[in-house]
Amino acid sequence: MTDKPAKAVSASAIEKHVYKVFPNDMNSHNTVFGGMIMAKCDRLALVVAERHSAHVCVTAAVDSIHFRAPAKGNDTLLFNLSLNRSWGSSMEIGAKVEAENSYTGETRHILSAFFTFVALDEHGKPVDVPQVIPETEDQKRRYAKAQIRREGRLRTRDELSKASG
Repeated sequence: MTDKPAKAVSASAIEKHVYKVFPNDMNSHNTVFGGMIMAKCDRLALVVAERHSAHVCVTAAVDSIHFRAPAKGNDTLLFNLSLNRSWGSSMEIGAKVEAENSYTGETRHILSAFFTFVALDEHGKPVDVPQVIPETEDQKRRYAKAQIRREGRLRTRDELSKASG
């Protein structure tokens, strides 16, 4: 348990971070390159983790990346990321990316993902982070589901270590 005061989800969240799609962002199918979107999500999730923890953080896991729809040329990507839950030194950050048609304003949900970050002290060792305070019903739902995902990650890690030993 940490002695740091708990923080509200809104204290570190990123809402509607804008990225305009250009031709160099496209893949051979003429849709936005998924790796570019994943990299931007990882960088923005890092900002959320460091804002919340007030420490240097590293990506520990990325899971449940779901590409729901393609983004296309002339789209504007809208990145929304927030802390779902924290445990000791680790934090789960949820990412949702939408593609917005710049001319009509229509948006499409194109990606959802979950990132786990660990906060580190000045010696590179894990350090406890503040607990998170979910404020809205949606944040409370994400808070509860984060625990289920964490239990699944830990169970998978344990099963894989037994299988390789």
